[in-house]
Amino acid sequence: MNSDAPEPTTDTAGTYLQALHERLTADGCTVTLPPWNGRRVVTGCRADRKVRWFGTKTELFVFAAAVPEIDVATLGEFTTWAMSYAKGLRGGIPGARNAALVLPALVSERVRPEAAQWASQDARILGTTLISRPVTIETAPDHVRTTMYRGRVALGGMFTGHVLEKASLYFP
Repeated sequence: MNSDAPEPTTDTAGTYLQALHERLTADGCTVTLPPWNGRRVVTGCRADRKVRWFGTKTELFVFAAAVPEIDVATLGEFTTWAMSYAKGLRGGIPGARNAALVLPALVSERVRPEAAQWASQDARILGTTLISRPVTIETAPDHVRTTMYRGRVALGGMFTGHVLEKASLYFP
């Protein structure tokens, strides 16, 4: 068994994280498992540069952890942690960096409605080049429901299609 993969599990959230790890790896992301509040976080990152972005490089960071229940406080705390962690991972010279997009996702069989609403309302911005779109993933034996903001943002708006495409790939 690969020691970089999440531990095998029989619960739906754990199974979802194992599959996410595989999707991130298949898409060419560097995948690690840092800790957050005593939980292993599936973390994937990649960098892309496209002509339509005028040569701008964007770094995409995905963070996902399973929790017993997703509420606004926990999602907010995880989003803040993920953005801070991504800020520390970024390459380049501060002040001359390109855009960074963060997808902090919590996975659980129980998602409080206000947490899903909070995730769907808007992107969160740290500084001028770090944009996150928090994600809630409700897993149950018979369904998976993903909630996130899918609209455009003022800062980093030209990357909206890219981040939504990757989000759809990673969080089907």
